[in-house]
Amino acid sequence: MTPSLPSSGSPGVGAASPVPRGEALSSDRPPRREDPPDPSPLTLLDFYPPQDPRWTRIAPFFQALKDGRLTTTRCSRDGSLHWPPAVACPKCHREELVWVDLPRDGSLYAFSEVRGGAPLGMEGGVPFVVGLVELTGAPFRLFSRIVGRAYAGLTLGEPVRFETFPVRDGRVFYRFRVVDTPASP
Repeated sequence: MTPSLPSSGSPGVGAASPVPRGEALSSDRPPRREDPPDPSPLTLLDFYPPQDPRWTRIAPFFQALKDGRLTTTRCSRDGSLHWPPAVACPKCHREELVWVDLPRDGSLYAFSEVRGGAPLGMEGGVPFVVGLVELTGAPFRLFSRIVGRAYAGLTLGEPVRFETFPVRDGRVFYRFRVVDTPASP
């Protein structure tokens, strides 16, 4: 005799349940949010605190963000600059790296608007703009949140500037703001 799962009115682990279709889905949806979305993410999905040197050797990156600086690593042997910051040079594979500041200014190389399917913790900010920023004088582009103007008002090549912002769990992260807009507190 096969043991059965207790019945609580909802399917248990391993039990199949029908997928709701049509109108059944609309009744399960939360009411539409009337407040404007929060432009900063609610949380970052990190299972270990990345700022803590116990968990990562790139903790200086997060400390620099707290100090209002955007940094990365440069290999002291071959001079290559890395993004994201590295613990070993991807070119020569040595760990002889130094921390260097990156430029704060750049231009919008490409951008898109996230209207749905946002990462967990960022759903409250939909819609929001993300883009590739070409840093002035740096050999790479950074992917980042873009703030200060709606998607429809942005143009390629528009000047942007690095800024940090607090995350609700007490940490700090970065984004780029369109230059002609004031920074938020």
